[in-house]
Amino acid sequence: MRIFLIHVRDPQFYALPAKTRAVNGNIRVMGFPPIGIMSLSAVVKRAGHECVMFDQANPDTPNDVIVGEMQRQQPALVGLSFLSTTSYPYAKMLARQIRAADGRVRLAFGGVFATLNAQLIKLQCPEVDFVCRGDGEQLILDLIEHLEYPDDVGGLTWAKDGTVMHNPNRPTERNLDQWPFPDRESLALDFVESMPLDVPAVLSMERFTTMQTSRGCPWPCVFCDIPIFNEGKWRSRSPQHVVAEFTHLQELGYGAVAFVDDHFLLQPKRIDAICKGINDKGITIHWGCEGRVDSVAQHLFPAMAKAHCRTVMFGIESGSQKVLDRLKKEQTLAEIETAVMNAKQAGIEIVHGFFVVGNPDETVEDMRATFRFASTLRLDTFGFNRLCVYRGTPLWQEYVKRGLVSELTDWYKYFKCSEIDPTCLPGEAINAERRAGLRRLFLYKLTHYPVQTFRLLRRFLRYMPVHDVAYLIMKPFLGKRRGATKAEVLSRAVEHGAMKEAAAELTQVADAVLEQVMNESRAERLRIQSEADRSQVIALSR
Repeated sequence: MRIFLIHVRDPQFYALPAKTRAVNGNIRVMGFPPIGIMSLSAVVKRAGHECVMFDQANPDTPNDVIVGEMQRQQPALVGLSFLSTTSYPYAKMLARQIRAADGRVRLAFGGVFATLNAQLIKLQCPEVDFVCRGDGEQLILDLIEHLEYPDDVGGLTWAKDGTVMHNPNRPTERNLDQWPFPDRESLALDFVESMPLDVPAVLSMERFTTMQTSRGCPWPCVFCDIPIFNEGKWRSRSPQHVVAEFTHLQELGYGAVAFVDDHFLLQPKRIDAICKGINDKGITIHWGCEGRVDSVAQHLFPAMAKAHCRTVMFGIESGSQKVLDRLKKEQTLAEIETAVMNAKQAGIEIVHGFFVVGNPDETVEDMRATFRFASTLRLDTFGFNRLCVYRGTPLWQEYVKRGLVSELTDWYKYFKCSEIDPTCLPGEAINAERRAGLRRLFLYKLTHYPVQTFRLLRRFLRYMPVHDVAYLIMKPFLGKRRGATKAEVLSRAVEHGAMKEAAAELTQVADAVLEQVMNESRAERLRIQSEADRSQVIALSR
């Protein structure tokens, strides 16, 4: 049986074509590989089926090309995988485009957002035959075998005789070693490693991919849906299986890997065994991971650095203990300081801090305390994002009880907390404080940690034009100016924040006008890309 798997991306995650192709002839893009569909493709192929993958990051395979290939190859099932609320409008429109071209092909949705909103999605988007909930490996195999009669396929939401059917959840699968390594070679793309959350700053031009060594996180942060998606459980692959995948990747020529684990730093013995295995096998791939600052595995930071761990990312969130408690982070400022110091002293090259601003009950002084706190930490890089709320998180449930959002009309929408919560600072005040805080933070880092800052800038300058690096540094000092043109957006992604804003706003567009918005957006992207290509040709001919 032939299966199509499509990774749907919104502009927040659009990878940008590199100027040159990879050695193997693939287009190079900046961003994270679609490990979800790659994992499913490997499972489907091992079961003896044919699988064709598409990633919307690939400029050579826009939606029209995907639909054309579907009409030519006639797959039995088309699966659309997407992560977030802001990707849903794009998945919905692609599903309708596919259905208009072929009324018989079976369509399925999968991913975190689909899992948490399955019945509502089936009602709003009847063009989709199946909404798949939870882990997809065994589910897709069962679905393929029971496409006509899926009554007993666990984790499936579908319709029977006009009635939405919500099959029982699948038991949580703990044996993750049973699945094959992701099918990375069948997608004609090479990925370039960038800063966390796709910040447009290149870390290396080595062949880059992602790996998942564990799933889930049991901590109750109010803004996160991971504990609900994973039923509060943490599951892991064995160290031997992880090291075997590293060996496989090195044989394929990969030089950098980012773990997409929600919390890698959980089991010290497992981490120690992975690091030992990497060294024993002579693996030279650089890798990075994310974890909590209260991890009991911090004594293993030196071992991780020796095993080529280049990046460790912490969810710091705030420099105000009051705000941390409000977010139910269950961590202290002292623990944050210790974790960052331990990572740097162990020789971890890049230590990144995630922060959120615009939190409930956060004051101007709390925000200023966050930037002051960030300046004292030995962080190499940092990101300050506005807190948002979406269905499936504890904060969403709180807002439902407070009457700030509606389960019936708002479930598919993305809101900044400051837009709906009167206990948050106004949006303009948040943005003003963030700009001022970043200016002070940048100046502090330049004057108090010049060597550390120089090393990071040297890495950026190794792979990026000087004017792009200068813009990233100077952006907080430019006030409200947009800075770049639309053509520069496509070529350098310096207006990354504007893309996020547009994607968020699109979730609140009514279905009646969504298609028109999408068509206009596609036409605009094609026009700008054509202009950018023309400019590059002119520049090369000079």
